[in-house]
Amino acid sequence: MRGELRVQHLPCVWRDILREFQLGIHISFEHDAPHMHKRPPQIIFTADDFGLCDEVNEAVERGHRHGVLSAASLMIGAPAARDAIERARRMPRLAVGLHLTLVEGRPVLPPAVLPALLKPDGAFHDNLIGAGVRWFFSPAARRQLRAEIHAQFEAFRATGLTLDHVNAHNHMHLHPTVLGCILEAAKDFDVRAVRLPYEAPAALLTPWMGLMKKRLTRAGLAFNDRVVGMHATGQVNEDLVLRKLDGLLPGTTEFYLHPAICTTAALEAAAPGYDRTGELAALTSARVGARLRELGLTPACFRDIS
Repeated sequence: MRGELRVQHLPCVWRDILREFQLGIHISFEHDAPHMHKRPPQIIFTADDFGLCDEVNEAVERGHRHGVLSAASLMIGAPAARDAIERARRMPRLAVGLHLTLVEGRPVLPPAVLPALLKPDGAFHDNLIGAGVRWFFSPAARRQLRAEIHAQFEAFRATGLTLDHVNAHNHMHLHPTVLGCILEAAKDFDVRAVRLPYEAPAALLTPWMGLMKKRLTRAGLAFNDRVVGMHATGQVNEDLVLRKLDGLLPGTTEFYLHPAICTTAALEAAAPGYDRTGELAALTSARVGARLRELGLTPACFRDIS
């Protein structure tokens, strides 16, 4: 039928996903996963954007050495990545993951080989929806996306750091094409865990989360049960952390933050309104540390997920 979108016309990963929907895949989260109630609460405190700038890197170090920060997600192609790597080598207990950057940043590969992914200035696109649509419809964009993701994994491996987890800037690994590239790379780059960016309520994202859980489980990869930070991005302060700790659910909860020792003009332009110093204060808060001790909880990392 003219104009009809047929399954066979879609990229292979999307054909599989559409068939999952057509078969009526069952989506399950906390409310209908009885096995989760057998698992004690576990928490991870992660700093995203490690390597973005010196102000972020210093906050990561302070949060880990003087607070509860247990993990950091490295932007391997960011301006201060080299400094972040050197700091990470001095902090062997900090679990470092790869924060794939495919929007709002610059690539690892030469811009000339990624024309379908970049703006004229050589940077990734800032429009997340537009980027996602481009990855869906353009075979060239998908090939270049796969090459760039592979290059970022290669660059991380070259650091010699142990890969604790994988996620993506702006949660773009929710896009099935990106997740497919991660799954393809999992064996070659010893990927063991991926962030599940789920925070209830998330009605619009529930089908995507369910598909993501199914694909990760099928691939044998670990993932957290939920995050804290999606509904209060850039505002994960001391009060919010304490409230969430008092209502902690069974399973693994990841608190992800974007700390910095100060807010620069560049940081404010990248993420207006983020309370980066407030988030650093939450990570180094004596009250948060005391509450964790009262609960008998020690911040973990993704490799600790059972």
